[in-house]
Amino acid sequence: MLRRNSFRLPRHPASVGLARRRVRDHLADWGHRPGDPALADAVLLVSELATNVVRHGPLLEREFEVAVTALADGSCLIEVSDEGRTEPRLRLVREGEETGRGLHLVEHVAAAWGVWSRGSHGKTVWALVIANA
Repeated sequence: MLRRNSFRLPRHPASVGLARRRVRDHLADWGHRPGDPALADAVLLVSELATNVVRHGPLLEREFEVAVTALADGSCLIEVSDEGRTEPRLRLVREGEETGRGLHLVEHVAAAWGVWSRGSHGKTVWALVIANA
């Protein structure tokens, strides 16, 4: 069974925590238990992707969209969409730097991740969490 929920949030730092809670609640409602590694990974990934939108999204954008899809095998697809057209990319981060590690974390935690263009409507950054990975 495939279950999907999407929601829009204001582009504000407080929305990152709200995105985490809503994804956690949806996945819990769909059968993921609190100790489930896929649940923890999905919450971590949505946190990183939402933080990127809040910090680096278009200045005039007021909202962004988050979607969570639970797949039949227990895997999860996380999607965060904004109006920006600049694709996020991994960058070299030096030891003393305090930011810039988010996509490295996504790369490490997600089974796969990438960017879908939405043409003149921006992009969607997605990450896949495999159950029991």
